[in-house]
Amino acid sequence: MNHPTPEQPADIVARLRATFRTGRTKPVAWRTEQLSRLRAMLTENGADLAAALHADLGKSTTEAYRTEIDFTVREIDHTLDHLTDWLRPESAPVPAFLGDDASAWTRYDPLGVVLVIAPWNYPAQLLLAPVVGALAAGNSVVAKPSELAPATSAALARLLPAYLDTDAVAVVEGGIPETTALLAERFDHIFYTGNGTVGRIVMRAAAEHLTPVALELGGKSPAFVDRGTDLDVVADRLVRGKFLNAGQTCVAPDYVLTDPETAAALEPALVRAVESLYGADPAASGEYGRIVNERHFDRLVGLLDSGRVAVGGDSDRTVKYIAPTVLADVDPEAPVMGEEIFGPILPIVTVAGLSEAIDFITDRDKPLALYVFTEAEETRRRIADETSSGGLGYGLPLAHLTVSDLPFGGVGESGMGSYHGRYSIETFSHRKAVLEKPLS
Repeated sequence: MNHPTPEQPADIVARLRATFRTGRTKPVAWRTEQLSRLRAMLTENGADLAAALHADLGKSTTEAYRTEIDFTVREIDHTLDHLTDWLRPESAPVPAFLGDDASAWTRYDPLGVVLVIAPWNYPAQLLLAPVVGALAAGNSVVAKPSELAPATSAALARLLPAYLDTDAVAVVEGGIPETTALLAERFDHIFYTGNGTVGRIVMRAAAEHLTPVALELGGKSPAFVDRGTDLDVVADRLVRGKFLNAGQTCVAPDYVLTDPETAAALEPALVRAVESLYGADPAASGEYGRIVNERHFDRLVGLLDSGRVAVGGDSDRTVKYIAPTVLADVDPEAPVMGEEIFGPILPIVTVAGLSEAIDFITDRDKPLALYVFTEAEETRRRIADETSSGGLGYGLPLAHLTVSDLPFGGVGESGMGSYHGRYSIETFSHRKAVLEKPLS
């Protein structure tokens, strides 16, 4: 049943809650049907979504499919393959004083009505992947796409109601007023992806109703490059991870830490890697994206003089283009080191060695991801033991995000809660304790 007349947030939540209370969303058959329909939406309308992503962020068709459309399809397929096993009750031993006839187990109960608020940088994937988990867990869902990616928001607002159960799933478009109005309502869970400033607003609003939240935030994710590594391989992987989506990726390497000698050798390797990936003129590359809007463009341009430009540094406000840029000789107190960059600028900061790098990382907010390029087992061990981050990658940035059986989430300033695969079921469910003792 479609609802073409705009509804107020209170009416939307009430309608979805009424659906949830009928028990309609709880059967596994309903859950798998919704997931299959969502999969069909993506496979049947991939070209439309790719065009919207290009309009919003300059994403190539290849990147749109790889990082958004196909990424979400894989998440759906993994969930459909394993959902029945994930939902199976798990028995627990009972103490002897309860008797041999007592039994205990846990079960996953859906929470109710879930709000998913998505960011603009991966506006399809970061809305739909949490929705996959919320539906798989048996909830009703309000999906709030980002107004800063208007073409993708409009496409999702048109497509989702055409494929999913509109009595259990609603899309609310708009900006700050609409989001504020939604946050005033009582939800059973709020899932927000974005920055820490808005994350605090979400958490304060949720506290009014004691609503649990998952906050997928960002932070300055370091990359430590150890002495003696193959710097051509390191440079290629850093460039691919950093400049994907024009650097507008929450788990992109934010800056490089290495010793002065390695930094001097890494710098030309990065220059070669940028040219190898995007050509002599990245502005002409069909695989290189654009900055989302003028406000972010201006912010990023203001960071370009934070160090010596090794490659890049060019920009064009009329098309929101900033070249893939590597900054060398960056002071730890430079403006580019004061905030999450979230753009195509990669600073190199020198440290004496591993111990100083660990101190540098631990003296700052806990990052969403930490990347280490080394062949030394002792270096890997020390990084794992002596630092804290949402995720840890050895030798390859971003890749942990693609493993459906790994939880994805932050810690401290980089967020709370996790999702993907079975971890989405845990996030969007209540694991209820059950004990049974026969009456006779």
